[in-house]
Amino acid sequence: MQNRDKVIVRTSIVGILMNVLLAAFKAGVGILSNSIAVILDAVNNLSDALSSVITIVGTKLASKAPDKKHPLGYGRIEYLSAMIVSALVLYAGLTSIVESVKKIIHPEEADYSTTALIIISVAIVVKLLLGWYVKHKGEQVNSGALVASGKDASFDAILSASVLASAIIFITTGISLEAYVGVIISLFIIKAGVEMMLETLNDIIGKRTDAELARKIKALLTEEPEVRGAYDLYLSNYGPEKDIGSVHLELPETMTVAEVDVLTNKLVRKVYKETGIILTGISVYSYNTEDGNAVKLREEIEQIVLAHEWALQVHGFYVEEESKSIRFDVVMSFDIEKAEGLKILYDELSEAYGEYTFSIQPDVDITDL
Repeated sequence: MQNRDKVIVRTSIVGILMNVLLAAFKAGVGILSNSIAVILDAVNNLSDALSSVITIVGTKLASKAPDKKHPLGYGRIEYLSAMIVSALVLYAGLTSIVESVKKIIHPEEADYSTTALIIISVAIVVKLLLGWYVKHKGEQVNSGALVASGKDASFDAILSASVLASAIIFITTGISLEAYVGVIISLFIIKAGVEMMLETLNDIIGKRTDAELARKIKALLTEEPEVRGAYDLYLSNYGPEKDIGSVHLELPETMTVAEVDVLTNKLVRKVYKETGIILTGISVYSYNTEDGNAVKLREEIEQIVLAHEWALQVHGFYVEEESKSIRFDVVMSFDIEKAEGLKILYDELSEAYGEYTFSIQPDVDITDL
C-alpha cells in the first residue's frame, strides 16, 4: 500500500510541475497574441495542477490508519477525490464553452507569432506524454483520481491541437475558427467529465463484482476436494485494494465442525494470498451424501425451477427425509419480484411433491454465475 501511495504522489507531483510550467507559457502566449483560446488553455492547465493537488491530499487522507470511528480505514476518500477531479474537468468544459460562445458573439482578431505556434506545438506533445504517463500509472495502481487526471490531460492536448489548427487556418486564410472549434472541444470535455463522474459514482454506490475476480475466487475455493460449490460471493469495497467478502460453501453433511474449521481457515489464507481479499465470513450449506433419493429429487427440482428464465441458479439443496422437508436457495434475476417468483415456485413444487414441505431462500444476482 505504501508503494502505491508513493507512486500516486510522485506521479501527481510530476503533473503539478508540468502543468504550472505549461500554464505560465500559454498565459504569456495568449496575452501577447490576444487569443482567448490560448488563455483558456492556460487556465485549464492550472485546473489540472489543482486536480493533482487534490489527488495527493486524497491519497494521504485515504492512507490514514483505521481508528475507532472508522475501523475499516479511510480508503473511500480516494473516490471522493476522483469525484472532485471529475467535477473540475466538467467545470473546465463548461467554462470553455461559455467563453467560446462569448468569442463568437464578440469576435476579436488574434495575432499569432512563430514563437507562439512553437510553444503551442510543444505543449501538445508534452500534454500527450503527460496524459499517457498519468493514466498508465493510475491504471497500474488502481487510482481513479490519476486515471481521471490522465484523461483530462489527453483532452487538453486535443484542445491545444485545435487551437494550433485554428491558428494555422487563420494565418493562411484569414478565417478565424478558434471560437467555433473551442465550442466543439468543450462539448467533448464536458462529456468526458460527466462520464468520469458517473464511473466514480458507481464505485461510491457499489457495483457488481468483477466477473473475472469472482470466477478466480470461486475456483480457488472449489479446488479443495471437500468443496462441492461456492455461492453467494459478496464483496464490500472500502477503497482501492481494500475489499472484504463473504461466501457460502457447499460441504458434505458428514464433515465435523472441527474439519470445517480447519478447511475454512485454510481457504481464508489461500484467497488472501492469491487476491488480497479478506473473507470475513464463510457460511456452509450441507449436501446429501448418503441418500440416493435426494440426488434424484435435486435433479428433478432443479429442472422445474430453472425452466423459468428469471431463475438463474439453484444451490444449497438439502433433503431431510425424516421430516419430509426440502430446502434450497434460488438466484433470481432482476426481471421478477422476489415475492412473485417465490409464489410461482412454491405453487409448482407443492403440486408436484405434495408429501414434502419446502423452504426456498431467494438470492440476489450480485455476481456473474
